[in-house]
Amino acid sequence: MIILLQLILYCLLFFLLVKCAARNNGLNCLYFYSDEYKQEAKKRGIVTDLDAVKKKGKKFMIPFCIVMLIALILIIAVWNNVTDFKTAYIQTVLFLVVMNWFDGIVIDRIWVGSSKIWKIEGMEGVPYVKSWKTIFTRRGLGTILYFIIALAVTGLIVLIGRIQDC
Repeated sequence: MIILLQLILYCLLFFLLVKCAARNNGLNCLYFYSDEYKQEAKKRGIVTDLDAVKKKGKKFMIPFCIVMLIALILIIAVWNNVTDFKTAYIQTVLFLVVMNWFDGIVIDRIWVGSSKIWKIEGMEGVPYVKSWKTIFTRRGLGTILYFIIALAVTGLIVLIGRIQDC
C-alpha cells in the first residue's frame, strides 16, 4: 500500500514540475510539442527562434530529470530503506515505468487534450495532442529503455542504501 502512495506522490511531483514550467500557457513549454508543431508556430510568427525554444527545453529538462532522479533514489533508498539489488531494481523499474505511462496517458493525452492551458493562441487548426498510436509506440519503447536505465539507478540506490547502513 505504501508503494501505491509513493507512486502517486512521484507522479504528482512530475505533474507539478510540468505545471510550474507551463504556468498557464502552453507557449511556455513549446519545447514539449512536436517538431512539426514548432515549425508551424514559427511560420505563423508565434515564435521566431526555434533554437531558443530548444535551449529553454534543455534548461527545464536537465533540472527536471535531476529532481525526478533524486526523488526516486530518496524514495527507494531512504524511505523504503532498500539495500538489496533485486528489490531496488524491481521498485526502480516500477516507478520509472509508471512515470512513463503517466506522462503518456495522463499528461500527454488527458491533460494536454482537455486543458485550455495547452492550446496556443494563433495555432488553431493545428493538431497538438499526440495520437494513441504515438503514445503507445513511444511509451512501449520507453518501457524497454527504462528496464535498462533502471540498472544504473539501482546501482546508485544500493550504494546509498549500504552507505546509509554504515
